[in-house]
Order: sequence, then structure tokens, then C-alpha cells
Amino acid sequence: MATPNIVAATEIYGKSINGLLTTTLTTDLLTCASNKLLKVNTIIIANIDGTNAATVTMGIIKSGSTVKHFAKTISIPADASLTLIDRNSSIYLEFGDILEGGASASDDLTYTISYEEIDDA
Repeated sequence: MATPNIVAATEIYGKSINGLLTTTLTTDLLTCASNKLLKVNTIIIANIDGTNAATVTMGIIKSGSTVKHFAKTISIPADASLTLIDRNSSIYLEFGDILEGGASASDDLTYTISYEEIDDA
């Protein structure tokens, strides 16, 4: 399917998701559906462990290829947060693209992803 033309967008929905990261670094966090374009505006990672640091790894799989990391084993101190992506460095996910991530310690890191779902249908 064709990627929507953002100039001719007929619908733009603001969305956000959140959850806990596990030690499975290939956990699918966000997948772009057919006839859509996702503009990822922010990714915030918070370490909810009050004692230990943990690392985060995130990347994108482009339709059938291997993951390309934009964050690899970045340490986040206890009780701290890190903005991996903000509106000044937003990324687009096209049809079939998958945003994946994981952590060095299960359930120590939470993620919040804010994005726009764009459609020109």
C-alpha cells in the first residue's frame, strides 16, 4: 500500500501509548498499519526502580529488514527519565514498519510514546 501524502491528509489522530519494557529487546511497541503513516513525536523512558540504573534499547524494523537502532543500551539512572525522541527529532513509520524496544531489567523501565496517525483516504 502507498504511504499517505501528508499534504493531502484527510485525518490526523493524536495518540499515545505506554507500558513496561521487558528484557526481550525485540518487543514490538508500535506497528504502522496499511494506508497509514505514523509520526512519532516523543518517546520518554522512565526508570521506576528506586535503586538501580537500567539500560534501554530501541530501533525500527523497515518492512522485512533487520532492526536499525536509534538507542542502544543507554543507561537511565534510578528514578530518572530520558526523552529519546522529541518533536524536534520526530520520526515517521511507514506501512509495515515496527518500533521495537527492550530493557536490561524487566519492568524497571516504562515507556510513553506520543504519535500522530495520518491518513489521506
